[in-house]
Amino acid sequence: VQLVESGGGLVMAGGSLRLSCAVSGGTFSTYGWFRQVPGKLREFVAAVSGTKQDTLYADSAEGRFTISRDGAKNMVYLQMNTLKPEDAAIYHCAASSRVEIHRFPGLYDYWGQGTQVTVSS
Repeated sequence: VQLVESGGGLVMAGGSLRLSCAVSGGTFSTYGWFRQVPGKLREFVAAVSGTKQDTLYADSAEGRFTISRDGAKNMVYLQMNTLKPEDAAIYHCAASSRVEIHRFPGLYDYWGQGTQVTVSS
């Protein structure tokens, strides 16, 4: 199983980015996006259920970020709008075999290496 993120980069505050995650080697029930900055714990951002298309967001992402998945392409996306400097982090895609949608990193089985998002003020 391999998850490969792309789409990160440098953007000005208020701008947008769309992150992509290509999943190969398996299909999973739930996919999530997490972010991490050096010295801090990995933080939940958003998750999507593969079967019910349910979504779950962190308070910091609600209303600004949108998670989606394309089952036919085995892709997961994170559209990020109105970015703030505090959104800067390495963003990781994760896959879980659990049917119920959740925000706990320990319940995800596979992780990508991440893509860097930098937001200038």
